[in-house]
Amino acid sequence: MSKETEQKKNIARSLYLSGMEQQEIADQLGISRVTISRWVNAEGWKSQRAAKNITRPELVNKLLLSIDQLIETVNKSEDPSAIGSLADKLSKLSAVVEKLDKKANVVDAIEVFMAFNRWLQHNAEFDPEITPELIKTINKYQNQFLTEKMTSPSEL
Repeated sequence: MSKETEQKKNIARSLYLSGMEQQEIADQLGISRVTISRWVNAEGWKSQRAAKNITRPELVNKLLLSIDQLIETVNKSEDPSAIGSLADKLSKLSAVVEKLDKKANVVDAIEVFMAFNRWLQHNAEFDPEITPELIKTINKYQNQFLTEKMTSPSEL
């Protein structure tokens, strides 16, 4: 699979998981709906989308509670080996929280772009300056932005 196709697939996955329909994704990325459908089925995107019912803040809160419980348990145990491994466990949990925040930034951008695209299409009905060419150009730059952020999300 080419790097460009892989990037489009990553963007398509993010768009699908954020609730966008397959045809909309295909139109926005300039690929066939059949390709999107194949990716959805082959990679289990439907179940991933269903699992997204938990919000990021809920997930971060659960992780923070886990960290708190871990510290409390280790402190109560007075076990030197448990205390010694605490730093490593905290580091790993912190990395998970940080990773969630980075991915959240990309998802947030996708949600804003989707809302903006809906607004553009609605306003295109009565604003002659919003042409199909303008919308295509905006979509092109939104996709380019997302592609870059998917490869280096910390810069968002």
